[in-house]
Amino acid sequence: MTETPTRRSPWRFSRDERSLVLGSLLNSMAFFAALPFAALYLADRTELSAAGIGAVVGGIPMIAAFGGLLSGMVADRFGAVRLMRLGLALNVVVYAVLAFVAAPAAIVVLLLSLGLARTMVEPSMKKLLSLADTGDGRIFRVRYITLCMGAIVGPAVGGVLYHASPAAFFLAPAGFFALYLAVVLVRGGELARLETPSAGTSSVPWTGALRDPLLMAAIGAGTVVFLVMAQMDTSIPLYMKTAYGDRTEYLFASLLVVNAALALLVQPLVIWVSEHLSRGPLVTLGCVFFAVAFACVWLGTANAVMLYAAIVFWTLGEAILLPLPDMAVHSLATDDRKGTYFGLSELRYLGFFVGPVLGGALLDLSVAAYFTVMAALVFLCVPLLLRTPK
Repeated sequence: MTETPTRRSPWRFSRDERSLVLGSLLNSMAFFAALPFAALYLADRTELSAAGIGAVVGGIPMIAAFGGLLSGMVADRFGAVRLMRLGLALNVVVYAVLAFVAAPAAIVVLLLSLGLARTMVEPSMKKLLSLADTGDGRIFRVRYITLCMGAIVGPAVGGVLYHASPAAFFLAPAGFFALYLAVVLVRGGELARLETPSAGTSSVPWTGALRDPLLMAAIGAGTVVFLVMAQMDTSIPLYMKTAYGDRTEYLFASLLVVNAALALLVQPLVIWVSEHLSRGPLVTLGCVFFAVAFACVWLGTANAVMLYAAIVFWTLGEAILLPLPDMAVHSLATDDRKGTYFGLSELRYLGFFVGPVLGGALLDLSVAAYFTVMAALVFLCVPLLLRTPK
């Protein structure tokens, strides 16, 4: 069973936690070094339409979302470490092959197979993080920090290599995943001991997990957060383009850099606030930050300074809300069903599908409708997260 939460410094890690945090960082750097450039690569190397490119790029998280249903149960039955090794090896092979393949059909198949590799790694990694953390799940806030660091280092590496050498562009994430695989191979024996005997010999049917109302609340809250966050990559830059034209790409890139860097800087503050506020006010505060951010973006066509104000509020909202669904699943799942629960929680990524569609439709309908609905929509996660355990 999951141990009673204890308060401890978020910066003190056990050896197992250090290994998993390092792996999470390597995973983030690999992801951001290549996949943000996938649409550009497909446009340069294939004859696919914009819709076709969107389907391929969107298909990667879609496969990961639904694949999590199966991979989580496999992790519970056969062990998370074993499944991670296979997923990481698949990542290394796929990226290495992408470095040298030129056929459009092969490129599409290989990119989609990254969704399969992702679904083998993510639920297993989250299960091990949850088992290693004997506190209140704050290691998932540390994982968010690794995502931010990856969002800074990865695009810098990918952006330089994309134009320098297509082979090097894909070999870089292959190298990151190879290092991650090496960590799991070296430390796999110790990490496997985190799993209880029952976790390696049994599994919990996902249909049973679906009947857990608290898990459904956590998944619903995560879907809402992802739906709102998806606006930063889709509808918001489209809105900005109406005012800034060709300057949009450079302005938007600077906003993303500020977002990633600021997310690192605000973590001590966010952790302190999360320890001194109860769940309700904390979640509401995160939603308020997102709502203010949308208002600032709306006003940003008149003054670019408002866009930077928006990214400050956006980052604060993101830093508060993004880790909470994983922390809720950590508290909900007993050791023998963490893989299944974290695998099922990957359904949250559907928010990255629904978000761009809904946002685009609202933006076409009315700018006022778009910003009003999005600013209000994020508050749906408040009652959902209030149902979940701390």
